[in-house]
Amino acid sequence: MRGIKGKSAIVTGGGRGIGAEIAKRFGAEGAHVAIYDIDGDNSAAVARQIEEAGGHAQSTQVDLTDYRAVAVAVQKTHRTQGLDIVVNNAGWDKFIPFVDTTPEFWDKVIDINYRAPLNILHTTLPLLIANQVGRVVNIASDAGRGGSSGEAVYSGCKAGLIALAKSLAREHSRNNITFNVVCPGATETPLFRSFMDEVSNPDKLREAFRRAVPMGRLGEAADIPGAVVFFASDDAAYITGQVISVSGGLTMVG
Repeated sequence: MRGIKGKSAIVTGGGRGIGAEIAKRFGAEGAHVAIYDIDGDNSAAVARQIEEAGGHAQSTQVDLTDYRAVAVAVQKTHRTQGLDIVVNNAGWDKFIPFVDTTPEFWDKVIDINYRAPLNILHTTLPLLIANQVGRVVNIASDAGRGGSSGEAVYSGCKAGLIALAKSLAREHSRNNITFNVVCPGATETPLFRSFMDEVSNPDKLREAFRRAVPMGRLGEAADIPGAVVFFASDDAAYITGQVISVSGGLTMVG
């Protein structure tokens, strides 16, 4: 993809699942990848895989919901490898009907899925503005476009990430910074499998998910990075404030 080689990218939640695949794709494209994850062992393992494949990566263990910790991590990344691309990927949820949730649960979901991206953007944007160029990609969800039973708070956060990207795209187009959004559908990740472990009939639910997808299968983590890297590339230099679903046709928005 044009314009990725030699650039510096932060990928949050890059220690496993979709984030790990995004980080590895950036590494394969020749970017310097900073992998931010609360699980230091996982992020270090992904960084090693990128390095062993001939790429450049660094692992940063950080609680993305802690503004001060994020600010320190971002400054370190900027000093050591610069900063051109930001991917807000980290996320977390459980399937629980809204009336059965608690304010404590809301806090956790909102902190990880919305406040953490706010922390990342508030600390990285001044650096991108100073460079007068940058690419930001938020990983939202089709749940944020069409809703999802049992994921009301999560869906609200992901819808918020979409609106946040559109608003910042308007604010910072003059700085040559683009903001776009990738929305996965149901995707086979460790988080998705943990959902399946908690339901009474996982095979039936998995089949229901599969049947809902026009392409007839659930997504894989490796299906997502192509769209992310495209939005971060020079090929998407004139694209901002846009949302694309990578979901096998589960959501089709004109």
